[in-house]
Amino acid sequence: MEWGVRRFCRPDFRIYDEGMTPVFEKSLVPRFFALIPCAGQGSRAVADLPVGEPGQLPPKQYQPIAGLPMVEHTLNAFAQVARINSCLVVVAPGDNFFSAQADAGYQVVPCGGASRAVSVLNGLEQLAVSGGEPDDWVLVHDAARCLITPALINSLIDICQSDPVGGLLAQPLPDTLKQAQDGRVLATLDRSDKWLAQTPQMFRLGALMQALKMALNLGDTVTDEASAMEAFGLSPRLVRGSAHNFKVTWPEDFLLAEALIKSRKKPPARKAAAAKKPAKAADPDKPPSNEPL
Repeated sequence: MEWGVRRFCRPDFRIYDEGMTPVFEKSLVPRFFALIPCAGQGSRAVADLPVGEPGQLPPKQYQPIAGLPMVEHTLNAFAQVARINSCLVVVAPGDNFFSAQADAGYQVVPCGGASRAVSVLNGLEQLAVSGGEPDDWVLVHDAARCLITPALINSLIDICQSDPVGGLLAQPLPDTLKQAQDGRVLATLDRSDKWLAQTPQMFRLGALMQALKMALNLGDTVTDEASAMEAFGLSPRLVRGSAHNFKVTWPEDFLLAEALIKSRKKPPARKAAAAKKPAKAADPDKPPSNEPL
């Protein structure tokens, strides 16, 4: 609060200036940040692409899809969401992929860790050091979910910004779910209450930091941010996502992702011109019209 400015507190507990205009402190006006963990190697995604060093493929998030590195499609989607205050990309130490990107509109920090949870926690700490408040919202998104759209991001924000916990994009499980043992079916599980978790996953900066720290200290397996919040005793909200928002994981996923991205760029089909009605034949018994032609 600035010195020399008179402010008043009314019974509604809001702070007002001399003109009785509400003055919102930072904690009362949370911002939205995007955090993209981009430090994984994607060992399951094997593609026939040029290599940087003998015997090595580039990490999957940097492999090209529809003319751009996969992660660029992801970042472009977040850049189109006006409410996102800034975007932080967490890369592995020594990763120079973004070094040539000038004025890209996002910040890159080499603080990636040995696991996704560690990378996300390091990124959250970087946001806090850079001025992020505990009540600010953070949308954590997989770099390999390159088919995310601004509409899906905005939908998550719209639904979760007033939620006490936060939430995630997800899809109801469409297929029959089997439990396996030794390569054979052990049981068929009820899928009626099963959802496939997606990203972004949106939680308060302070709460998510605490949840991840607790889970890592206890040695819990953290596969996504929602699982850390669940271990923290909270129930994240499920927000309907899209089947197109899948994570590029297997080699065949590259072809599917490229086809979908290219289909979005196709111009809309032009509507066929309506056929003109044939001219009505003149009635010989009707007197000629005096209207000008």
